[in-house]
Amino acid sequence: MLTIDYANCLRSRVGEHGLADDTITTSAEQLTGLTQALNASRGTGWERWRELWNNPMRDEHLNRVQAIANECEGRFENMIVLGIGGSALGNIAIQAALNPPSYNLLPHADRPGPRVFVVDNVDPANLNAILSICDPRETLYNVISKSGETAETASQFMIIRQMLQDSVGSRWADHVVAITDPEKGTMRTICDDAGITTLPVPEGVGGRFSVLSPVGLFSAAVAGIDIEALLDGAKAMDERCSNEDASKNPAAVLAHLLVRLGVDQGKTNHVMMPYANALKLMGDWYAQLWAESLGKKFDTNGAEVFAGFTPISALGTTDQHSQVQLYREGPNDKVIGFCEVEDFGHDQSLTIPTGMGVEAIEYLEGKRMVDLLNAEKRATEYALVESVRPNYTIRFPKIDAHHVGEFIALWEIATAYAGLMLNIDAYDQPAVETGKKATFGLMGREGYSDWLGKVNNALSVTAFTS
Repeated sequence: MLTIDYANCLRSRVGEHGLADDTITTSAEQLTGLTQALNASRGTGWERWRELWNNPMRDEHLNRVQAIANECEGRFENMIVLGIGGSALGNIAIQAALNPPSYNLLPHADRPGPRVFVVDNVDPANLNAILSICDPRETLYNVISKSGETAETASQFMIIRQMLQDSVGSRWADHVVAITDPEKGTMRTICDDAGITTLPVPEGVGGRFSVLSPVGLFSAAVAGIDIEALLDGAKAMDERCSNEDASKNPAAVLAHLLVRLGVDQGKTNHVMMPYANALKLMGDWYAQLWAESLGKKFDTNGAEVFAGFTPISALGTTDQHSQVQLYREGPNDKVIGFCEVEDFGHDQSLTIPTGMGVEAIEYLEGKRMVDLLNAEKRATEYALVESVRPNYTIRFPKIDAHHVGEFIALWEIATAYAGLMLNIDAYDQPAVETGKKATFGLMGREGYSDWLGKVNNALSVTAFTS
């Protein structure tokens, strides 16, 4: 199971920049109360995501996802996932964590499923580059949009639909699996009219909490990832995070450390720095979860609070050479979270050869690469402590579906705790809506012409343009 070592967040290690060594003990009553509140509200409202790994929702999703994945098996050389934000980041992170970086380059016979491309932007160069190497006749398109009206995904889908109609004709819908609202919305209507196979975006599960729903499970299943193990890992973590004993509750501990360091100590930048390339894109998934959930202007009482923390995605050892200089000698306003992997499986034995004959690098000869990687992590950890910079480590016994599921659930539940601690709504995103409405106005959507005027007036040409 995953473990968290947070000694480097305490005063005995980082002095006045840390929390009291007994911070969890002295906060136990408050944390127990928060756990009781979350246990009582789980499965209701916007907290239905916490039932994704429990029955009946679990089996409903697994059975349907696996059945459609089985129908697709062997039919397609490529799968293109169309989505943005929570409809894409989790898919990308799971694929990166649980399939090799060379997955799309492997011969067909050596892959458990089709090549996977996640198109999470409307950059025309990026989209064209992917479409140009994927024959529509050999491609499955997984469209993810609860409403069908998100501009980015809707535009992608409209292009794909035309391509399919031009290449396969009336059977174009056979190449599409949509994940959308099960009952209503624009995408629901399109799918019903065209006969597109669908999976549900469950009610009460927001995009950034949806990775362990069909939103993330379908592409994982098609690519041969063990989706049952993902859910098993999440369930195991959830059980630990339901414990009213705060010292045995990883999410309560993690949220308490980060919120108190952020609010009381001014450590408002929260770095995720895994020492494993496979986990790098989990940092991007975490960034949306932490930023969009906690960044709020108002608390639940309507008071202006400007809450939230800035997540930063980094990678060890790469960013020892690009960011750690700032972390050690720049503003002491950060908490650095490391991820450390104990067992890299068959890659564990990769060893540096002997006989180079160069004295300056002789110390590396005969050493395993994993030992170098973890030595660099430990050295960076020490350097940060030496500079009184708080940091903590999440340890993975190994990177597999079970432990990735644990990691996802850990952060989702920690986010729920943090929302209560900050007294904000962790499930809305009102600031995102302004940009959406302005985009509608700029693109000529009926009913949004006033937004076009607002944008053009606010951004009119000034003397500062050159």
